[in-house]
Formats: sequence, structure tokens, C-alpha cells
Amino acid sequence: MWKDSETNLDLLNFDYLVEVTKDIIENEDLSPCTIGVYGDWGSGKSSLVEMILKSYDGNDDFLCIKFNGWLFEDYEDAKTALLGTIIDKIKEKRKLSAKAKAGVKKLLENINYLDLASKGLKYGTDFFLTGGLGTIADITINQIASKLKSAGQEVNDEEIKKVLEGTFSKEETRKNLREFQNDFEELLKETKIKKLVVFIDELDRCNHDTILETLEAIRLFLFTKGSSFIIGADERQVMYAVGKRFPEVKGNHLDIGKEYLEKMIQYPIKIPQLGVQEMEFYITSLFLQEAFEKEYSEIITFLKEKREEDFIRFEITYELIKNKFEEINDNKLKDVLSISKQLSSVLSNRLNGNPRHCKRFLNSLSMRMKMAKFKKVTLDKKVLAKLMLIEYFQDDVFKKIGELQANENGKPLEIKLIEEDRWEDVETLKLWKDDTWLKNWINSEPRLSDIDLQNYFYFTRESLQATFYKSSFALSTEGENILERLQGGSDSLRSEAIKKSQNVSDFEATEILKTIFNIIQSSSTIDTQLFKSFLEWSKTRASLYSDCLSKLTTLPSQSIKISFIPTVFDFGKKIDKLHEVQELAKKWSQENPKLKKAIEEELK
Repeated sequence: MWKDSETNLDLLNFDYLVEVTKDIIENEDLSPCTIGVYGDWGSGKSSLVEMILKSYDGNDDFLCIKFNGWLFEDYEDAKTALLGTIIDKIKEKRKLSAKAKAGVKKLLENINYLDLASKGLKYGTDFFLTGGLGTIADITINQIASKLKSAGQEVNDEEIKKVLEGTFSKEETRKNLREFQNDFEELLKETKIKKLVVFIDELDRCNHDTILETLEAIRLFLFTKGSSFIIGADERQVMYAVGKRFPEVKGNHLDIGKEYLEKMIQYPIKIPQLGVQEMEFYITSLFLQEAFEKEYSEIITFLKEKREEDFIRFEITYELIKNKFEEINDNKLKDVLSISKQLSSVLSNRLNGNPRHCKRFLNSLSMRMKMAKFKKVTLDKKVLAKLMLIEYFQDDVFKKIGELQANENGKPLEIKLIEEDRWEDVETLKLWKDDTWLKNWINSEPRLSDIDLQNYFYFTRESLQATFYKSSFALSTEGENILERLQGGSDSLRSEAIKKSQNVSDFEATEILKTIFNIIQSSSTIDTQLFKSFLEWSKTRASLYSDCLSKLTTLPSQSIKISFIPTVFDFGKKIDKLHEVQELAKKWSQENPKLKKAIEEELK
């Protein structure tokens, strides 16, 4: 199995992104600078920065620091946490002269002051605006301390005195800010740090206030000559945080979040999704690591060198590796290349080229192979991988196949019929007869009709037994926003979500559909607006049509409202599945007489 964490080993073809980032950092004319490394969750942002920082190992002119604001979020003010981390790292990595020590001491005092000022503002808001402590004249230090301690906050009398005595005047704060900037620049010179490179990671996991405080800390305190800040984040999450802080003014057509981010981040570097060839290289590299642990380092170095010769047309082949490494096991190598090719195209397209999602799929595959081994059961990895593709991306079909194989001693007849293109004889899986993706999956190697699937489904029981499918994959910010609007309960919010449907991958579109249906299925009464969202979202792409119809067949007819019938028939007409809808409606009519009249009207 493979660790789900950042790495400085470039398996993602990021070398050009590393070099362009370094070019900005090292360009004196561009200093100071802020660089945004943008990408979805799991796209490789942290790994890209690890590669950049690794390239500066041993270069004494550069001091590279990693800061994770998410770790400090519940314990410290974001500004002072960032400032303190940088000063501490300078003390740790540089031998300080007497002048530098004095500079550090003064900076730390200023940080303490700013920390108190921040608390003063917070306490002032808590104490004076809520009215919970009476008038200002009535407030005593003991009252405030008692109030805060009862709320679980740690304070001391000195901090409270500073608030009450109004020591945090704007003039004094401005003076301290100016001094901090000047002293910080002097400290960099005194410690012979030509370039300070600070990587701020996990920013998009922080709450909105922390995101903005961190960006403000860079702008206010640290933006000095010789400093570079690399911010790894999903840019949409940062823009969303800005939008929360600064609500849109009616009549103002500016995108405030976008404008703010462009002002703060001067050089955006966007991580593209992996293409099919890049995904194949990535998957092959991971499987090579598993199969050839001893030779892995040499093989990867060789493959990366060969890729650099012509990265557009580069392809990993059996001959390429075998000619260089004659001693490695033939069968193992063929298996690695075969399964990598089998998976790369599907995972690239359906997972939006996301390395972390891909690695989680492969880890699940590896876990199940190990489970089978511990049970002394032999599974073909390529067969298991093929079944897992349908489990991940067409789980309704997967469950239907699971039911069929359980009733037919592991060899479902319908799989054989579909492989022979005899759809007219298919019953359970007929809803998917026009599904192009399913057809391609059926026709891909290895064929399943002659394979006993019982052992394979034994090790996927958790998927079959789950009442509701719960994805292990997080939606992107765009996906979350779409889902939120679909659940909003109004036509306008639903319309906004539908307009943005093409901004998410097929996989995320399916996850959104599943989530909405899970809510519908778990409710005692189906919400009309949510049911409408379910059908409207299903119409946004052909890959959702059959899934939607399949899910509709699982709803108890007693939970279907009369008002749903015209909407369902309209859905069938729009997606050219009217016959299937008519069959479903007849079944509902037989089971729930209350629906009979409305259904007969639509069948005319």
C-alpha cells in the first residue's frame, strides 16, 4: 500500500512547474513576491512544494520554512502564529550575532504586543458590545476574568488591564507595524538570508477568518525584499472566504473574492489534472514500487530520464524496461503494465486526473488482495480491479451484479449475454443498455463471463451491505457549492447549480446525485423541491440517466406523491427514456392505487 502524503519524488511530471516557481523566487526584480499554487484537494499541491523545497537543500543562501495554519487554528491568532514560526525557524537555522539576537528579541516583543492587541480587540467586542456585563463604568477586572473563565478562556489580569486602559491605540499599533517590518528586513540581512521562502500549506482547510488573517500577516508584516511566499490552496475556497467577509454590494458587478486574491497573489500557478499518459506513468510507478522494491529507485530514475527525451510521446513499454533491466521477473513486469493500462484511462477521466483519489483506489485494491491472501484465497488482480471500477463509478450496476452472482453460483448469465451483445435477453441490467461507459467496461479485458465471481464479491461485502453508499472522496469546493444549492429549496438556487454542472467531473456529478438520493431515501416524506433537484441534476449528463432510473425503482411506491408523476414523465421524455419511465409508472400504479389516475393521464 502507498502512504497518502506529500512526496518530493516527481511521479506527476511536475518538473516544469517546479522550475517556473523557482524562476520567480530567484528573480531579484520580482522580490518580494507571493505565489499561489492552486489545485483541487489531492491534486498534488503539497508534493509540488516539497519538490521545490527539496531542490534548495544545502543552499545556505535560502531559508525555507513550512507553515501549516490549520495546526495552529484553535490555539493561536493566525498572524502571530505565522510570525512566531518564522522567527523561531531563523533562530534554529542561523547562528545569531549579538545584533541579530537583539533584533529577534525586539521582534518577539512586537509579536507579543500584536498578540495582545488582537486579544484586546476580541475581548473588547465580547465585553462592550454584547451588553452582558453592564455599563463600562461598572466593569471590574474580577468581573471580566470570571466571565471569561466561565466561558473556558485563559486570560490574566494584565491583558484585561490593557483592554480597559485603552493601550491599543491606532497610533501605537501603526508604529509597531512599521517597526516590525523594518526590524524584520534588518534581521534577514544580519543573518545573511538572501532568500526567505515560506510555504503556507493547508490554507483551504482553515476557517474563513484564519485564511484572511494569514494573508493579511504576509501583506502587513513580512512583505520585505528577499521574501517569497508560496500559498498552496484551492483558490475557490479562498475566494469563498473573502466573499463571506465582504458580502457583495448590490449593483456592484465586481467579484470581490477574485479581485482580492489577484491583489494578494501575484503569480498563480495552477496544477493541471493528469492526462491519460500521465496517469498511466503514475499508476505504473506505484505498481513498480510494489513489485520491484529493490530495483525501484533505478527503474524510476531511468523512466524519468527517458520521459524527458520526448515527454509528449513517451510511453512505458515492456521492451523499454526489460532491455535495460534484463534480470527482473517477466511475469511481474507484464502484470504491472497490463493493470496500469487497464486502470489509467478510466481513473484519469472519472477521477478528474486526481492523484490522491487514484492512490486511494489503488490502496483499496491492494487491501482486498491482502485480505484474500490472508484467507488463503487466490484472486486475479485484474478481475478485482475491473469489478472495483464498476463499484466506484456505477455502484447501482455493481450491486445488481452482486445480487445476480449470488443467485447463480458466481457466474451471472446476464454478464455473458451482455458480452455477446444480446441485450434483448437481458432483464436485470436492461436499464443500462444505452450506457456507453458500461458497454466499454463490459468489453474491456479481462472478460468476466467464465469467471466465478463469488470470492471477489466476498471481499467487497461492505459495499453490498451498506444501506446508503457513503463516498470516501471529498467533493471539491465547486461540488460542495452545487450540492448546497440543489438542497436550497428554491428554483433560483437549483437553476444556479444546474448552470455550473459542467464545472465538475462525471465522478463528482455521480457523487452529488448519490448524496441527494440518500437524503430522499432516508426521509419519511420526500421533499418535493429535493425530488425536483434530483431529477433536474440527473438531466445534466447522459452518464446519470440510468443511475437515476435505477434509484427511482428502489423508492417505495407509497412514498411517491401524485404531484411527482408529471415531473417523472417529463424527465423520461427529456432523456429519451420514456419507455422505461412508463414501465416504472405501471409498477407504481399497481402497488399504490392513489397514483393510478395521474399515471393513466400521462400514459394516454
